[in-house]
Amino acid sequence: MDVVIYARVSTGKQVENDLSIPDQLRQMRDWCKAHGHRLVSEYVEAGATATDDRRPVFQQMIGDASLSPLPFQAIVVHSLSRFFRDALEFGLYERKLKRCGVKVISITQQTGDDPSGEMARKLFSLFDEYQSKENAKHTLRAMKENARQGYWNGSRAPFGYRVIDVGVIGRRGKQKRRLEVDQVEAVTVRKIYDLYLNGLRGRSMGMKNIASHLNEQGITMRGRPWRIQKIDQVLSTRVYVGEFYFNRTEYRARKQKAASEWIKVDVPAIIDAPTFDRTAARRYARQPSQTPGQRLASPALLVGLMKCGHCGAGMTQATGKSGRYRYYKCTTRLSKGADRCAGRNLSREATEQAVLRTLADKVFTPTRVEIMLRELRKRQRAARPAEDARLQELTRELKEVENGIARLYEAVEKGLLPLDTTLQERSQKLQARRQDILNAQAELRDKREVSVNRLTPAQIAKFTRALRARLLDTASGFGKAYLNLLVDEVRLDGSERRIKGSYRALARAITLSKEAKPDAMPSFVPEWRPHGDSNPGYRRERAQGSSTESAH
Repeated sequence: MDVVIYARVSTGKQVENDLSIPDQLRQMRDWCKAHGHRLVSEYVEAGATATDDRRPVFQQMIGDASLSPLPFQAIVVHSLSRFFRDALEFGLYERKLKRCGVKVISITQQTGDDPSGEMARKLFSLFDEYQSKENAKHTLRAMKENARQGYWNGSRAPFGYRVIDVGVIGRRGKQKRRLEVDQVEAVTVRKIYDLYLNGLRGRSMGMKNIASHLNEQGITMRGRPWRIQKIDQVLSTRVYVGEFYFNRTEYRARKQKAASEWIKVDVPAIIDAPTFDRTAARRYARQPSQTPGQRLASPALLVGLMKCGHCGAGMTQATGKSGRYRYYKCTTRLSKGADRCAGRNLSREATEQAVLRTLADKVFTPTRVEIMLRELRKRQRAARPAEDARLQELTRELKEVENGIARLYEAVEKGLLPLDTTLQERSQKLQARRQDILNAQAELRDKREVSVNRLTPAQIAKFTRALRARLLDTASGFGKAYLNLLVDEVRLDGSERRIKGSYRALARAITLSKEAKPDAMPSFVPEWRPHGDSNPGYRRERAQGSSTESAH
């Protein structure tokens, strides 16, 4: 009989020590020779678990078994656990091979082809699966305790760190390890945060720009070019503020575990918490759900902001005369024809200058800003009683949820409730509700953080002077950045210009401008609700034949 042999080990330690695979191969070769089978091929899988089928060599062997003419009649393994440690998957693959005319033979667990032999193989497979789960349970418990003590369980450190031995002997005689800041890589991490928050030479930079800039400078990520996904990972991972969480993900299900199962490991920080929070706020504000993607990506200043004054549709950039002329055109008119919208095309340069000039001369002046902030104070005072009542209600509900979680854990610890799937689902629901309450509380507190009363006339005047200069400086990129921060919508209809924005975003911008670098890009602060919902009011001002309408 023509046969192949399949050898596998699951741990890197077995592979490095070169113990298990050579021994398996030797025994299986001797067995094939003793039983008169012709060995036609060997499949060797190093460092792969048998709890799933994500094994390249294994899949190649299964594929070869389905070829015609059939290249072999049996797959020889040392034990059935080398083939699979999942009873259901074992049965499915054994049936698939049987249909192809191939059987699985274990040299240490030999069974017949009759019903009793089939039952014995199923029992062996069940015991293998149970043993695998028990081993995984004990291994995870040891790793969790290791993490609680502040030690590193992973192999490759996050970028910006390196793994060092600490001179403490752990399980099986292995050195315990911790994360240490890699001073060379940490410089790149800080540079990425600085570029994202402050831009480069007065110009805003997104993740794609940062990746390109680093690659052009010859700065790599451990020898590989930077990609957008890696930049995003650096900007979003809390390990850089000294917080690493172990046991966050279920390996096989590829899903996140409940927060109660996470284990926090303190590591040295590379980025301070305020910098990370400002970055998180900017990333949130730049999400498509918060800021339309075309507003950030388009070189045109008003794309994503400007609406057609005739039909209300968005306006996009169009060109004419082979790109010599650029203008804004209604998307309804562009896609459905002139009969659906009578709005005219607007010169891009003239329109942008008119909008920026209106904002600088008519809207963001000390007098107008004082009026806006006065209105914001009035709204804050009116909303305070309802917000206080809502906060009290949320605090009460949070206490009830946390008590419910504590009672569940106590019942499990006392043996009153089994730790089954139903209990886990109930715990996850309570944890999810707890997070929803915390988010709602943060939303209310976020509204109160903008203290308009602390803004002095001198601060307002200084901010408006700087804002005016930046809005009118078309080369720096500040105009687009401040438009995205402060303005939600622009409509032009004849000589009338209507501009809609947020009082609270304006107040925040003034407050944050006191701490920012002189040449830094403005910070983007996340809004919990759409500006139009929370600030529906309008004000109108006419000057020099034009009309400016701003909703704040």
